[in-house]
Amino acid sequence: MTIAPAKLTDPTVRAFVTAINAGDRDAFLATLTQDATMSDDGSDRDLLQWIDKEIFGPNGRMDVQTESHGGHTLVANFTNETWGEMRTAWRFTVDGGKISRFETGQA
Repeated sequence: MTIAPAKLTDPTVRAFVTAINAGDRDAFLATLTQDATMSDDGSDRDLLQWIDKEIFGPNGRMDVQTESHGGHTLVANFTNETWGEMRTAWRFTVDGGKISRFETGQA
């Protein structure tokens, strides 16, 4: 069962998922701190390069299946035109209403 982005508990994570699904790179970046970091499958990545390659270039989309830890941990089916659909885990560190770090990888 999919959880609609509007139903996600944390408003910052909700905005993050909504921006991805809308293909709105500017709205996505507005959810992050200026010095935000991220990792993919345990390896730190250049955030801007990664989002362009994995999300906004190939039309990424998140269909959230579960949330936990106050909405800071998600399991989602992530789909893009490069890889197709993958079951992924997402963990967020939210500071002052912005995401300072997110970690994703296969679930």
